[in-house]
Amino acid sequence: MLANGKYRSYWRLLGYAKPYWKMLTIGIVCGLLVGGSLFVGIVMVPRLVSVADHHPERHASPAAIEISAVLHDGMTEAERTEAIDGVLNKKDDDPQLTKLISQARDTMRAFHLPCRIVGTRVEISWPREYSFDIVNPGGGVAWQIFALYGIVFVSAWFFKCIAKYLNGYCTRTVGLKVVADLRNGIMKRMLGQSLSFYGEMDVGNLISRCSNDTAALEDAISHSIEDLTSAPLQIIACAIALLTACREYNSFSIALILIIGLPLILVPMQILGRKIRRIYKRSFAKIADVISRMHESFSCIWLVKIYGQEEHEHERFKDANREYTRQMFHGLHLQLLVSPLMEFVTVLAAIVFLIYSYGDGITITQLSALLTPAVMAYRPIREFSKVVIMIQRTLAAADRYFEMLDNDRSLKESPAPVEMKGFNDKIEISHVGFDYGENKVLDDVDLVIPRGSVVAVVGETGSGKTTLANLIARFYDVCSGSIKIDGVDVRDYSIASLRRYIGVVNQTPILFNESIRANIAYGSPDATEEEIVEAAKLANAHDFIVGGRHTEGYDTIVGEKGFKLSGGEKQRVAIARAIVKNPPILILDEATSALDTITEQLVQDALNRVMTNRTVFAVAHRLSTIRNADKIIVLEKGHIIESGTHGELLEKNGVYRRLHDTQFMAAKG
Repeated sequence: MLANGKYRSYWRLLGYAKPYWKMLTIGIVCGLLVGGSLFVGIVMVPRLVSVADHHPERHASPAAIEISAVLHDGMTEAERTEAIDGVLNKKDDDPQLTKLISQARDTMRAFHLPCRIVGTRVEISWPREYSFDIVNPGGGVAWQIFALYGIVFVSAWFFKCIAKYLNGYCTRTVGLKVVADLRNGIMKRMLGQSLSFYGEMDVGNLISRCSNDTAALEDAISHSIEDLTSAPLQIIACAIALLTACREYNSFSIALILIIGLPLILVPMQILGRKIRRIYKRSFAKIADVISRMHESFSCIWLVKIYGQEEHEHERFKDANREYTRQMFHGLHLQLLVSPLMEFVTVLAAIVFLIYSYGDGITITQLSALLTPAVMAYRPIREFSKVVIMIQRTLAAADRYFEMLDNDRSLKESPAPVEMKGFNDKIEISHVGFDYGENKVLDDVDLVIPRGSVVAVVGETGSGKTTLANLIARFYDVCSGSIKIDGVDVRDYSIASLRRYIGVVNQTPILFNESIRANIAYGSPDATEEEIVEAAKLANAHDFIVGGRHTEGYDTIVGEKGFKLSGGEKQRVAIARAIVKNPPILILDEATSALDTITEQLVQDALNRVMTNRTVFAVAHRLSTIRNADKIIVLEKGHIIESGTHGELLEKNGVYRRLHDTQFMAAKG
C-alpha cells in the first residue's frame, strides 16, 4: 500500500525516525511480544473451554467416569496407578481423555512448566512437590488443570498488556520527537528564506503551515507508528491461531469466510482513503485561509477600527471559515463511514459462520478454537483501518509540509565562504542592477562609500533608495553588477559574518513583545547591564525608561510590536539596540521621517552619537537630517542623477534643490 510514489511523503516522514532507531526498535520488539502473547492467549481459550466441557454434569468421557468410580481415598499410590492403567487399557484409548492429556502435556512442554504427566497423574516439582490425578473423583477433569491453563492464559495476557504499554510509550515518544524535529525543520527553513520569499507569501498561510499542518502530523504520527508496529502483528497472530485451529479440527470454513470478507473491507477502505486524502489536503489549505484572515485583521486592527470595518472583516472571516468547515464535513462523513462498514462486514461474516457451524454440528470447544481468533482480530483490524485513514490525513499534511520545506528561496552562500573579520577600507557598488520580477528598480548604479564617511541617498518614493540599502546588507542579491566590502563581493562572505558588521535602524522600528532590556540586547546576548544602560543613554532612551511612565523600567514588556511605547520611544530603543551591537557599518532607513519635530530632535541627537566613527549609509526623507553628510546622491527611477555635498547640490539647482525647496516651503507654511 505504501510502495508507490504517491506515498513518498510518508517514507520521508519515517526517515525522520532514524535518530531514534533504538527506541523505535524497542517499540517494534514489544509489538512482536504483543502478537506473541495474544497468540498464546488465543491458543489457551479452547483448552479452557475443553476442560469446562469435561465437567461431569455435562459430558465427561467414558474413561474418566469409570476411573472416578474405581478410585477412592483409601488407595495407596500403587493401587491408584494400577486401577487407572486397568481402565485405560480396557477402554482402548478413549480419544476424548487422550486428547485432553496430550494437550496438557504439550502445554507443560511449550511453556517449560515445572511439572510432568505420568499416565493420568500430574507431578509438580516447584515450588513444592505435589501430584494429582487429571480425573477427579466426580469423573470430571481436576480443577488444577483448569487452574494451570488459567495461569498460562493470565500470564500471557499480563505480558501482552506490559508489551502493549511499552510499545505505545516507545512509538509515541518517537512520534512526538519526530514531530518536534519537523517543527524545528520548517522553522529553520522559514527563518532562512530570503526577504523576497516573504514578499510573495502570506504570513497567515506560513503560520498555518508551521502550526496546523505539523499539529495534524503530530496527531497522526504519534498514533500511527504505534498501531503500525502492533496491529499488523496482532492480526498475523490471530490468523496463525485460526489456521492452526482449522488444521486441528479439519474445518477451513471460517478461513474461507475471512479470505472472502477481507477484500470487502480493504477495497472500500482504499477507495475512501484516497478521497479523504484529497479532502484533507484542501481543508488544510482552507484553514490556512482562515488563519490568514485572522492575522491580517489583527495586524491591521487600527485601520479596521478607524474605518468602522469590523462587520466587513467578520463577514470575510465567516466566508473563509465556512469553506473550511464544508471541507471538514466532507472528510468527516467519509472517515466515519469506515468503522461502521467494517463492523457490518465483520458481523455478517460471524453470523454466516455461526449458521454454518450449527448446521455442521461443530462442538463448543471447536467453535471457541475457530471463533476466538476471529473475535480477537476485530480490534487490531479496526485499529489498522483507522491507521489507513490516518495515513491519508497525514499524507495530506505531509505533502504541504514538504512542499514548503523543499521551497528553498534562501540566499545561497559561496561553497567556500569568506569570514568577514572587520571593515577597513570601503564599500564599492559597481554597475548594480536589480529588479522585482519585471519591475526594474536599480539600473547601473555606481557608488563608493569610504570607511568612516556618511553617505546619504534621497529621491522620490519608488526610486530605489531602500532597495540599495537592502543590497548592501545582502537582504537580496544583485541581479547584475557587484557590491564589495574591502574588495570582497558580499556574496562571497558568509552571511552571518557579514551581518555581524552591519547595523540597521528602520523607519518603522521592530520590537518583540518582551522587556525593553531584552529588545535592546537583541542580537547581542552577551551585553552586560552596564552596556545596555549606556546604550540607552546614548540613544536618549534612558530618561523615558526610568522616568516613571513605565513603572517597571527596563523590565517593562513593550507589547505586541511595541504597542505600549510611543513612536519616538520605539525608535530610540531600536537605536540603543544598534549601539549595543556596535557595528562599523550603519544603515539608517528614513529613521526620523515619521516623528514629530521635538521627538525627531531627540532621535537625531541619538543618531548623531551612534554615527560617530562609523560608516553610515542613510536613506533620507527629511533633507534637514543629512545636511552634514559627506556625500549625498539623488536617485530617480533607479539611476543616480546627482551627487555631492548639501551645498554643492543646492548650487546645481537640480532635483535635490527642488526637493529641498519643496520641504522648506512646506515646513515654513
